Amino acid sequence: MTRYDLIVVGSGPAGQKAAVQAAKAGRRVALIEQLKEVGGACVHQGTIPSKALRERAVERRRVADRLRELGMPSEAPVTDIASLIGEMTEVIRSHDVYMAAQMQRNGIDVIHGRASFLSASRVQVRFTDGRQTELSALYFVIATGSKPRRPDNIPIDHESIYDSDSILSLAYLPSSLVVLGGGVIACEYASIFAVLGVDVTMIDRSATPLGFLEVEMVQGFIRAFERYGGRFLGSRIVERVEFDGVSQVHTHLNDGSVVTSDKVLCALGRISQLEGLHVDRAGVKVNERQLVEVNSFGQTSVPHIYAAGDVIGPPSLASAAMEQGRRAACHILGIDPGQQGEWIPSGIYSVPEIASVGLTTEQTRARYGGAVIGLARFNEIARGHIARCPDGLLKMIASPDGIVRGIHIIGDNATDMVHIGQMGLIHSVTAETYVENVFNFPTFAECYRVAALQVTGQLGEARKRGAA
Repeated sequence: MTRYDLIVVGSGPAGQKAAVQAAKAGRRVALIEQLKEVGGACVHQGTIPSKALRERAVERRRVADRLRELGMPSEAPVTDIASLIGEMTEVIRSHDVYMAAQMQRNGIDVIHGRASFLSASRVQVRFTDGRQTELSALYFVIATGSKPRRPDNIPIDHESIYDSDSILSLAYLPSSLVVLGGGVIACEYASIFAVLGVDVTMIDRSATPLGFLEVEMVQGFIRAFERYGGRFLGSRIVERVEFDGVSQVHTHLNDGSVVTSDKVLCALGRISQLEGLHVDRAGVKVNERQLVEVNSFGQTSVPHIYAAGDVIGPPSLASAAMEQGRRAACHILGIDPGQQGEWIPSGIYSVPEIASVGLTTEQTRARYGGAVIGLARFNEIARGHIARCPDGLLKMIASPDGIVRGIHIIGDNATDMVHIGQMGLIHSVTAETYVENVFNFPTFAECYRVAALQVTGQLGEARKRGAA
């Protein structure tokens, strides 16, 4: 039996960071991955390929729109998604090469097989050729990620009815697509396919998509989605989905209506990937939502077994998973991982991008007794017009003492811009800080100063009224 200091199960963002952190400290580390490549769903089905597709879609749309403005024939419609997928394949392959080199450079044993616990200190690994082996370790990190949720009334076949892992296996762009769900993944794919010219209908039981966001962000997304030809049907429940055996899929709704489309994408969330791992044999507790229970360091109910990433639940972000994996490894090594950051930004790679960090308006009011709002629209700054994206918006939320509590952005570069706000929240800066600083011109970052001027102006008026 081969013995290790640490065995990591799963090579996604959480597992990768945990393995590298421990290996750099001189520990003997094994990384078990059941797929033939490392990187997990993040690299091969989720984050990276979907964002690569988004960039290609937006590029093509901008070129076509610009040609039409100039009165020139636009590019031929994209019908062969393989051409777009081909470009994504290069991105994924480059990432594979980089990660494989990183594992090798750090002396990590990468083992491709399916792992299952035999006890709290041993795992069995089964290989595709039927062979199997046993490994033991002083510590373990479970980082097996998540998989798409598959409701019983939606017969996903990956040919006419897809999930979020298989949608990119489409051979061609359908003329019409129904997207089930109104969350992050649903909105990302719905808007991307709409930009590519597909007739997209998004259906969800909630009244609006992305209901956890500030209302201005939701409204901005819906306006853009409809401008690209998309349609959102809210407050609807899907009763069943049926393929007619020829070419069409019929989605039956609780109001008696039927939506017919070439293809259907089921994007109704994801669930933890624990199947076959047999964590119960190790004594690891799993809650009613099938998530592994952990403390702030990632320790499970068994002290020498840790877990990180989607398998422990929200926020289910690649960035958060990386930090969770790093913190778990640091705790194993006895290294101070530093204070866990409270302000984790979220990024939604829809068209347009949406990003946020910190508190919402209602959370700020509840916690601090009030909220002061500053809104900066992209059409108020030169860069918005230069980049032909005047519809964006930055919302700054401050408490009555002037300290910034939340930043919410929709529009081009939102997922990059949000980090300026994140740094402000970390250091508890006031809106006045953004007023006093000079931003490059012309940039989207100027929105911070525009929004901050509104906040400080309102606070000044409130002080005057109080003095009077």
